[in-house]
Amino acid sequence: MTTYAAMLVLSGVILNALAQLLLKMATNKVGVIEASSALSLGAMSALFLQWPMILGLFCYGFSLLIWLMALSRVDVTLAYPMLAIGYVINAFAAQYFLNEPVSLQRWVAIGVIVLGVALLARS
Repeated sequence: MTTYAAMLVLSGVILNALAQLLLKMATNKVGVIEASSALSLGAMSALFLQWPMILGLFCYGFSLLIWLMALSRVDVTLAYPMLAIGYVINAFAAQYFLNEPVSLQRWVAIGVIVLGVALLARS
């Protein structure tokens, strides 16, 4: 994988992880979303008009464009598993920015993911 392709993959992963965090921030502001309220225009406008939701959707859209650029340069069997790096980014960011607890068992599991991605990247 070229340096440019690796940067595209990493940028796509980071933007995707950022989108997840922003969407979580938006849902935290409105509370639990039930199936019945998900169809309500008022409930959806309360959710979709928040800046974290708008920015999160923008990050998703931009990450898709970058991801397509990456896929045009890298085998999908190498690129797709790299999305697992997002688990690591989200665990650190959710703990730091959202004050979500991350148990030792989760950190161990994330460590296994990192080892798997590192092994894959060497192939």
